[in-house]
Amino acid sequence: MKHVLRIATVNVNGIRAAHNKTRGQSSGLSEWLATRGADVVTLQEVRAPDAIVHEILDGSGYHVVHAEAAAKGRAGVAVLSRTAPVDHRVGNGDDFFDDAGRWIESDIPLPDGSTLTAVSAYVHSGEAGTPRQDEKYGFLDQMVVRLAELRATGRHAVVTGDLNVGHTQLDIKNWKGNQKKAGFLPEERAYFDRFFGELGWVDVHRALAGDVPGPYTWWSMRGQAFDTDTGWRIDYQMATPELAASATTAVVDRAESWAERWSDHAPLVVDYDL
Repeated sequence: MKHVLRIATVNVNGIRAAHNKTRGQSSGLSEWLATRGADVVTLQEVRAPDAIVHEILDGSGYHVVHAEAAAKGRAGVAVLSRTAPVDHRVGNGDDFFDDAGRWIESDIPLPDGSTLTAVSAYVHSGEAGTPRQDEKYGFLDQMVVRLAELRATGRHAVVTGDLNVGHTQLDIKNWKGNQKKAGFLPEERAYFDRFFGELGWVDVHRALAGDVPGPYTWWSMRGQAFDTDTGWRIDYQMATPELAASATTAVVDRAESWAERWSDHAPLVVDYDL
């Protein structure tokens, strides 16, 4: 018997604010978690101590693994699962990033007896021509290594999160004006060519949406970006081919209005019919 596995990912832009936010008809992150029906949820930019994360999430019905950043109030990633994970790992294999709060893996049993490795990743935003950009490239370099290792396990795996790079011109509304800015630099985009090329991972959202603009997952809180849909598609679910082949739908939970947003990102929700 097949089982629909629903995986969601969202950059919460601070879990405390997302949890507490009530604007218009929106009641924030907690109501979304309670009503969306996801089996696995990955969070980025959690930006809270581990004790606070568990205080907020422990009554949600999810098992939680969380990687807190050493830098207070920065980064932080988590994986939430309805089924208790059998193992989890913090970091992408380069010790330099172990306490950066940017990569966590959770091994989650599936109904058919197989195991899914779900990754929550938060790639640096970077800044062209600065040490911040060098650090971003270092992280992407290690992603190449780790993605190859995950493929080699033979397990189902999905790398999700705010990867802070628009892969193609379809992924950014104003791509012409951003060609020299971090997030759309040719050098960054080349990594994604490798992810979805020689490394064999699948951009599930793009595969299901087809060659259309967006659908975007991030809009600036400033100006009219949200209202005019001047966004970026920088939140991904990258799956192993076998898992990707089972994906049936991908939906961006874009708020009805600016006032109802509880993050500057919108959740990306994908159903896999396993």
